[in-house]
Amino acid sequence: MTDPTSSSSSAPGAVRLNKRMAELGLCSRREADDWIAQGWVKVNGKPAEMGVKVTPADRVEVDRKAEQQQQQQVTILLHKPMGYVSGQPEDGHEAAVVLVNPRTHWREDPSRNRFSPPQLRGLAPCGRLDIDSVGLLVLTQDGRIARQLIGEDSGMEKEYLVRVAYHGLDQPAPPRQLVRMDDDDPITNNVRAVFPPALLARLRHGLSLDGQPLKPAQVEWQNPEQLRFVLTEGKKRQIRRMCEQVGLKVVGLKRIRIGRVLLGNLPAGQWRYLGQNERF
Repeated sequence: MTDPTSSSSSAPGAVRLNKRMAELGLCSRREADDWIAQGWVKVNGKPAEMGVKVTPADRVEVDRKAEQQQQQQVTILLHKPMGYVSGQPEDGHEAAVVLVNPRTHWREDPSRNRFSPPQLRGLAPCGRLDIDSVGLLVLTQDGRIARQLIGEDSGMEKEYLVRVAYHGLDQPAPPRQLVRMDDDDPITNNVRAVFPPALLARLRHGLSLDGQPLKPAQVEWQNPEQLRFVLTEGKKRQIRRMCEQVGLKVVGLKRIRIGRVLLGNLPAGQWRYLGQNERF
């Protein structure tokens, strides 16, 4: 067997143990470091040291205590209302996590979980939802779910309903030309009838943000004033900035799905637990 403190460190394909554990879907890197510090991880039968490197040939074992701790972690689905930020408080606005308390727990939550203060420890948002946007926000203690939703290699679908106004163009914009925004007399009724199909195609593929081309998106009309977006990435204020480039102004934005998990009937300002059988 390989000695993780010697040959593995310089072997081809060797990576840090915490990265390997995350790749295996055991936990997040931060969680792996905690487990290693607790003495809950062994490599080839020996207690692992912080920073050790391993190869796929090395055997990684996790103590039952770590699994039990992980089973107690919660994931919370919150219907974020306007006026709350997803992450740290800023500019006088509270973080959405303050809404997670016994009074705002949805009474129709089918989960058997009951709220307790330790569930707030390490509870972090998985992705952003702008202060002026509403809808599904996921907060979790589980590093596996965080990696699944916002990890570097995540392609998780996120679905939005977006109400828009159009700032009126006589003709479609030429390819790769940005549309001038004009706040005079925006069209707010039956926007679909006046919005050029060529610009809808650009929303689907062909726009760039921050000097980087965007991945293809699903964009279609839900009704005459509302678009449905499905994205697999999450740049800052992405949908609003995409719309600005084609002469649209977002007047309402609601996230209704992440992966296979739906917002459903969860009321604004309330939350529920991710069900035991639910998967993103």
